[in-house]
Amino acid sequence: MHIIHWFRRDLRLSDNTALNAAIEASAGHVVPVFVLDEAVLKGRDIAPARVHFMLSSLAELDANLRSRGSRLIVRKGNPLVELLAIAREVGAEAIYYNRDYTPLARKRDAAVTQALTEAGLQVHSFKDLVIHEEDELLTGSKKPYTVFSPYKKNWLLQSKVPPADHPLLTGKKLSAPPEIATVPVPNAKDIGFVVTQKVPKAGEAEAQRLLRAFVDGNGLNQYDKQRDDLGLDATSRLSPHLHIGTLSPRACYQTALHNANYVVPSRESRNAQTPVAKAGADNWISELIWREFYMQLLYHFPHADQNNFNKAWDGVRFGSGDDPLDQARFAAWCAGKTGYPIVDAAVRQMNETAWMHNRARMIAACFLTRDLLLDWRWGESYFMQKLCDGDAAANNGNWQWAASVGADAQPYFRVFNPLLQSQRFDPKGSYIRRWVPELARVPDEFIHEPWLMPPQQQLKTNCVIGQTYPRRIVDHAVQKDKAIAMFKDAKPSAK
Repeated sequence: MHIIHWFRRDLRLSDNTALNAAIEASAGHVVPVFVLDEAVLKGRDIAPARVHFMLSSLAELDANLRSRGSRLIVRKGNPLVELLAIAREVGAEAIYYNRDYTPLARKRDAAVTQALTEAGLQVHSFKDLVIHEEDELLTGSKKPYTVFSPYKKNWLLQSKVPPADHPLLTGKKLSAPPEIATVPVPNAKDIGFVVTQKVPKAGEAEAQRLLRAFVDGNGLNQYDKQRDDLGLDATSRLSPHLHIGTLSPRACYQTALHNANYVVPSRESRNAQTPVAKAGADNWISELIWREFYMQLLYHFPHADQNNFNKAWDGVRFGSGDDPLDQARFAAWCAGKTGYPIVDAAVRQMNETAWMHNRARMIAACFLTRDLLLDWRWGESYFMQKLCDGDAAANNGNWQWAASVGADAQPYFRVFNPLLQSQRFDPKGSYIRRWVPELARVPDEFIHEPWLMPPQQQLKTNCVIGQTYPRRIVDHAVQKDKAIAMFKDAKPSAK
């Protein structure tokens, strides 16, 4: 029988749970399908860079399928309509897919499952996007975790299913799907997106290359020591691949364990999980856990998609979109022209490359919400419009953390100082100089605070404050007090 595998956030052939199951159940008679969902492509926070990354990954996926005698069937429209039509055209009896957990995806998948089931088709979904999904880790009172540390502790204690053998490398074959209508994988321009950023290379092969390079180049072993150094290329750069699924989280986890000289436990020894000892691997695995923590939060608390997770802070009066001063400050932040070098470097890195270092994301987000006193939703939306790894759950969780209104967020009275952050994580200013070329000739002693340079030195370095580089749009010391007062006013019990 034919089984449709509906690709979504799993654009790979290796370690693909639903695809593996479909190959086994159909003896290789799998119809690979991807639907360009118009509801997603017209979403409020769609990023051209992310669309480009997805389509590039799709093109490689199609090529990989063709090299194995198959091909990708691509349609554009409503997934419910297109999947039902394809099932009838090929005589499929079942549809397999890997689960997604965002509010939009859950609503879509529920409607698709209901309609296809009513049409007489079998619909099977699988866990693949995460290692532990929404209801697998609960507190002792059977409630979802809202604090990261106990969630992480429980996550680490649970046994893990290792990456599956690649069925196409173990004797299984794919048959060519029936001849039905399909469209070539388009590029972003074909479907109305103008990509102005330098988007990272996409595809399954690139994801695997990056993972190997991260390990072989000692990046994983040094991750705990170097991950926050903005001047180094010390992170894996795998976040876009984990988001779209050109690499599985299981492969990342197993790689970290093996690199730390531990072996993933078998299913027969579920309670024999050995803690990761090496600090680099432990810190990197923590990032995988944060990813899943935010996914289960958004699943269980969907109101956080548009609102404060912590409703107690609904009274905090962030900047209004109707205020011209707020609008001007937001525009300066978006352009990387706040006058604070580390903030400007962070936003310009994203504007140019569709990616931003995680430490820089924290600095930029805290500056927007605590120095500019602007609503976190403004920044969250802008990030989603620019990042090729823009993930609804992680982006939402991180922005609410920065704004002190989310789950397990930083306390409102702890306000990031952009100058101290800059001095600590970019001490020589190499990150700043790379992304803010106006400051290229500024000496180290002034690179974090160029406005302190004497006028003659400003002329000499071609960094004249207010002319070639903007003045600070706010004073951090003043804004810090305002931010704390803003929260105290909203919640008198916190005084």
